Amino acid sequence: MNDSHISIGLIKPKSPTNVGAVMRAAGCFQASEVFYTGDRYDRAERFNTDTRKKNLDISLTGVPCLLDNVPYNAKIVCVELVEGAVSLPDFQHPDNAFYIFGPEDGTISQDIIDNADDVVYIPTSGCLNLAATVNVVLYDRVAKSPQTVFGDELIRQSRDINNSTKVGAVIISGGE
Repeated sequence: MNDSHISIGLIKPKSPTNVGAVMRAAGCFQASEVFYTGDRYDRAERFNTDTRKKNLDISLTGVPCLLDNVPYNAKIVCVELVEGAVSLPDFQHPDNAFYIFGPEDGTISQDIIDNADDVVYIPTSGCLNLAATVNVVLYDRVAKSPQTVFGDELIRQSRDINNSTKVGAVIISGGE
């Protein structure tokens, strides 16, 4: 996925906890921006739980219509439990994707589904919450990408500053 671009669209998110977790996922998986519709999140924004402050690096923008804000050259990928959708394990992610996720207490409208390039679902027994769904989809994208860098250097760059633990490290004194 060289020169890939990831954007996220949220339909009427209501939970600041979920939006904060989506922003954290967007940062961890290198999404460029997050758009959302509706006003429920605006009312709850003060309770945001984006502990990594990804909103300083990634735009979070309220818009009237996600379809009017599809990034240039992006494929629309709706993620929803709808009949006829492709299972996420069978899905090949486009380089430039605009992932659209439905609300916690509703579904993506037929109009948006009809305008999608792809519609995928996560094969679960029951539905995941918004933040969990975003995390699973973005992780799947990374796991399937041949450009993903793995190993200790990535770990050193990504982990919390309070974590210097290593597998197989020799404990010299005391310990638990």
